[in-house]
Amino acid sequence: MLVDSRRGLRASALLLAGAVVVGVLVALPATRPAVQAVDDAVWEWVGAVRSEPATGVSVALSWLGSVWVNWPLRAAAMLLLAWRRHWARLLAFGLAVVTSEAAIGPVKAAFDRPRPPGALIETSAAAFPSGHAIAGAVTAVGLVLVLAPPGRARLRWEVWAVVFSAVMALSRVYLRAHWLSDTVAGALLGAGLALGWPAVVTAVRDRRERIARPSP
Repeated sequence: MLVDSRRGLRASALLLAGAVVVGVLVALPATRPAVQAVDDAVWEWVGAVRSEPATGVSVALSWLGSVWVNWPLRAAAMLLLAWRRHWARLLAFGLAVVTSEAAIGPVKAAFDRPRPPGALIETSAAAFPSGHAIAGAVTAVGLVLVLAPPGRARLRWEVWAVVFSAVMALSRVYLRAHWLSDTVAGALLGAGLALGWPAVVTAVRDRRERIARPSP
């Protein structure tokens, strides 16, 4: 999974802290207008540059981040990990999936932020944070961490996972299904959980192995 669990924990903490900071900025009356001003400017810009081909690509990317794609991929990965008896990796990925899904509903209800007007696709529930961004980051980043062995090849896959998560999240902004800050917070939260749980499981496993190792 992870070679350096401490580095993974630090990176996860930074990502999760970033999600919290965005949430605080959206929630506080003193900072909410500034965030909304940025969101409004992006909303107006994507409306000005709209085109049929770009809309079609954005709809496809949005579908790739949907439950119809995420859950089959997650289930297949979990079955593969179980078949290979990679129990630590299965636990880490399972915890990332469960905690992320458990967080989406309550956080949306707590913020109860209205969706942007003029959405190009059907939407449901509140806007903040983006469930697509959370799920996409958890699946893309999480699968790379638990399936690919450490090394340069995995680093390349990690970069592609981050790029996909970002582009997919931005597709939701283009389709006016979310404000920009919704997707930023969602991507940070999803990536933080996808990285954090493997780091925690690795740290616990390494500690147990050190304790079990006989003294010289």
